[in-house]
Amino acid sequence: MGSLPHLLSLDSSSSSEKEPQFNINPNKLKTLFKSQQKYLNNFFDRLDHTQTHKFTQTLLNCTGTIFISGVGKSGFVSKNISQTLVSLGIKSQFLSPVDALHGDIGILTNTDVLVMFSKSGNTEELLKLVPCARSKGAFLISVTSVEGNALMGLCDLNVHLPLERELCPFDLAPTTSTAIQMVFGCTVAIAMMDAKNLTKEGYAANHPAGRIGKSLIFKVKDVMKKQEELPVCKEGDLIMDQLVELTSKGCGCLLVIDDDYRLIGTFTDGDLRRTLKASKEGIFKLTVGQMCNRNPRTITADRMAVEAMKKMEAPPSPVQFLPVLNEQNVVIGIVTLHGLVSAGL
Repeated sequence: MGSLPHLLSLDSSSSSEKEPQFNINPNKLKTLFKSQQKYLNNFFDRLDHTQTHKFTQTLLNCTGTIFISGVGKSGFVSKNISQTLVSLGIKSQFLSPVDALHGDIGILTNTDVLVMFSKSGNTEELLKLVPCARSKGAFLISVTSVEGNALMGLCDLNVHLPLERELCPFDLAPTTSTAIQMVFGCTVAIAMMDAKNLTKEGYAANHPAGRIGKSLIFKVKDVMKKQEELPVCKEGDLIMDQLVELTSKGCGCLLVIDDDYRLIGTFTDGDLRRTLKASKEGIFKLTVGQMCNRNPRTITADRMAVEAMKKMEAPPSPVQFLPVLNEQNVVIGIVTLHGLVSAGL
């Protein structure tokens, strides 16, 4: 029994040194990508743009909700496309065909459009859903890849997504077909976005918590420090007397102002290190005004926060902060790189 830990240790060591059980040939991987490219190109070359236009226009004309449905992998694609439409401000929702047959069909109305994605067009759950959706008065669209399928004959409109074959060596696993569905749905979504003249500001309004939204919504005034948070001093103040102000406000600088709070210049912790290196004893007599930068980069409160970040990173060298001024050159705040990063920009 005493030798068991030793044996376990040997087993663990020998196991970690074993060669991987499976390996992928890099040439095989390259061949697979080339094959997928070929199948996707076949889709683009054969897609009926008349059908696609009619499909997109029907969605644009919908006065209710665009419901999108599918089973299995097509269901995952349907959810993604629906969420993309919602993110663009288009009223849409995923409808599970199984849940629909157990009560969720009640959400459908005669102002809605129901889009059903199915590679084969013979998916049992969707075929059962059709008569129920029809009774609610919804406009029915099938998006399929197999010619002459049952679903297309039951719908008001069908879009054929040309599919040469699946990338799967058995032509079974939905790989190329789901890629085609995703490309089709997302491209139509962007076409609708364009038709509705959605602006950057409108898009950002739908993504307020994400980096995209923050970069398009947040202004300097939303992220700047102000009032008591500002590290201010006068140009006649001795550098040594302002060390607490320089280090305690978390900005890495002093804003040098006159009696009317107009900006004269800035003095950074980098300036302090350079001054110490040049004159260790003389620093006790130097004023902030003697050593400050009288031509710092600045910004106004109404500018976008993302502009502040770009300005900080601009040549000839990056800076860590920008004084925020009003039209009279009066200091009203400071925006720091740390503050922008903390805000998620």
